[in-house]
Amino acid sequence: MGFELSVILAYAIGLILLYVVGWILLIPIKWLVKLIWNGIIGGIMLLMLNFIGGFWGIYLAINPVTALITGLLGVPGVILLLILKYIV
Repeated sequence: MGFELSVILAYAIGLILLYVVGWILLIPIKWLVKLIWNGIIGGIMLLMLNFIGGFWGIYLAINPVTALITGLLGVPGVILLLILKYIV
């Protein structure tokens, strides 16, 4: 009536596999949350640029693409967008 070694081993392997699968699924969620957070930060940076740069006629459109570029790259992203705007 006691547990056999194979049953205990099967449960242990199942728990380890469950942990590994959970860990693998959690990584993309962390990336997605970081991407959204950086997009919000990028939007705020663009808003500040438009407010301050408005005195000199410097502005960038605030949309999801520019917010994510700014959020991912930070200040270099803003500079990149400004260069692209005035070149194209």
